[in-house]
Amino acid sequence: MAPPLRITTTLVQVLEVFLADPGAERYGLDVMRVTGMPSGTVYPILVRLQGLGWLQAHWEDIDPVQAGRPARRWYRLTPEGVQSARAELAAYQQRRGPRRGAVKPELTWDS
Repeated sequence: MAPPLRITTTLVQVLEVFLADPGAERYGLDVMRVTGMPSGTVYPILVRLQGLGWLQAHWEDIDPVQAGRPARRWYRLTPEGVQSARAELAAYQQRRGPRRGAVKPELTWDS
């Protein structure tokens, strides 16, 4: 069984990317670009969310040589993930108070 999910500023930013359009698929580099966070921060979060059943993932079915790039791993919120993410973000925002603007990626205020 996975340990309880610790809601951090970085996790909140990743969840917000997915909740902006809950039915859309995103790949890691896309999440990195939107959040401004490095791969070493984003990918562990994606793996953790997938392990909790909040995200489903699949590899893109392409020929990397023909496409001229590696295949992407696509992530999408599961129905349970949408509900859980919304509930956790609401609780987080209630504990922290309203956000006063975007948090710079290099700054975190995790407890």
